[in-house]
Amino acid sequence: MPATLTYPGVYIEEVPSGVRTITGVATSIALFIGWAARGPLDKAVRITSFAEYERHFGGLDLRTLLGYSVKHFFDNGGGDAYVLRLASTEAEDDEDNAASAGASSGDLSFAASSPGAWANDYRVRITQRTDDTTRFKLEVLDDPVDDNAVVETFENLSMDPTDPRFVEDVINGRSLAITVDATGTTTPSDGTTDLDGTDSGSDGVVWSATDGDFHTALLASFGLGTPTDRIDLFNLVCVPGLTDPDTVTTLQTRCRERRAFLIVDAPEGTPVADMPDVQSDLAGTDGNYAALYYPWIRSPDPLKQGARRPFPPCGFVAGVYARTDAGRGVWKAPAGIDAGINGASELELALSNAENGQLNPLGINCLRSPPVYGSVVWGARTLHGHNDRASEWKYVPVRRMALFLEESLYRGTQWVVFEPNDEPLWAQIRLNIGAFMQNLFRQGAFQGSTPREAYFVKCDRETTTQNDINLGIVNIHVGFAPLKPAEFVVIKLQQIAGNIAA
Repeated sequence: MPATLTYPGVYIEEVPSGVRTITGVATSIALFIGWAARGPLDKAVRITSFAEYERHFGGLDLRTLLGYSVKHFFDNGGGDAYVLRLASTEAEDDEDNAASAGASSGDLSFAASSPGAWANDYRVRITQRTDDTTRFKLEVLDDPVDDNAVVETFENLSMDPTDPRFVEDVINGRSLAITVDATGTTTPSDGTTDLDGTDSGSDGVVWSATDGDFHTALLASFGLGTPTDRIDLFNLVCVPGLTDPDTVTTLQTRCRERRAFLIVDAPEGTPVADMPDVQSDLAGTDGNYAALYYPWIRSPDPLKQGARRPFPPCGFVAGVYARTDAGRGVWKAPAGIDAGINGASELELALSNAENGQLNPLGINCLRSPPVYGSVVWGARTLHGHNDRASEWKYVPVRRMALFLEESLYRGTQWVVFEPNDEPLWAQIRLNIGAFMQNLFRQGAFQGSTPREAYFVKCDRETTTQNDINLGIVNIHVGFAPLKPAEFVVIKLQQIAGNIAA
């Protein structure tokens, strides 16, 4: 009813249509996890380019594969990623704390924004304004030799806590290099101060993906209250170089809980004959939430004057996933001649058709270099893609399509909670989910020539009984006919004998 009817006349009322648009979620937001020399330890940082990675984590580093894999992701078509830095706060000699870098100038104390020896090369320069000695400029310098290497500049700062330009309010939370603590109100004098102070910062233990402590920290980063729990949505998980079976199988379960997909690297330098055992060890209970890629890829290393060295495939492949999703959709297998690997000079091992034929039925996705096309992804099976498993989640695009539908419908039906549980609600649910599925059908996401063959949405007295209603439950059944890749193409040729006189 509109407002209280008081006067004779016409009243206008807007009536809700009951249509609530369901929007498909992103499908290729990658989460990279590894050791880095700098960057925050308590949160995953979202980046949209490798330049952002350099600002937050310091760029490429020969001691870790993390930066290289992030670069490979963006080079191959990725556009959105989170990076989670894992690092020890204990130095290798247990004498220096990795977060100890700091300095002071008058009533100002400075500290590095994140642990690591990177802060030892940073300095803080303060310059008072000539027209107002209560205000000053603060610059962060990155080169102890060249004072002009200015990383950050903050102008017109004040030591007065009531001033809009109070130094703590302006710098803390905004600077990528330092944090500031104002212990008094005296304006600092001109000068330059080394950030490391008397206690030199340390990188702590440089973790690789083979270290047991790294595995412990990695698994601890998933779960309630952890940095990954605070990420709203991620779809692809990459831990460059991680090959430990126990850790990989546990990550598969964590990915199932977050409706994400794990891209697994084969161990570097593994012979073809040993790969069946590797696949068997990595294929856990939730192996359909992961895919294994083999072999490693040789690519130029900018830190070694372009010399080629092997890198794990996960970063390259994640970029191919993102490029395929953007161009064709999540239902298209990220493999084939269109799945070229940018930046690959050669593969660590050139596989023959016979070797590929041994590995593919086991659920091992091979990287190949066919003539003309360069290096490409030539497999699209999950870790449950072994022929003997006969899994319904055999193929990567089928599993990822289901994850896309689950996440989209989960987010798009939140409005249903606390609505009256009866036929009007069920009709709205059928209308909204049906419109979403019909739109996907028109894009070619399902098998079938008609909507009836491609999908169904059911929400009525059959799915939700009176007992369910009494318990506050509404049951929605959604089915879809997935597209499966044409993995084997058979062409039959026959000679025409011609007209033979009878």
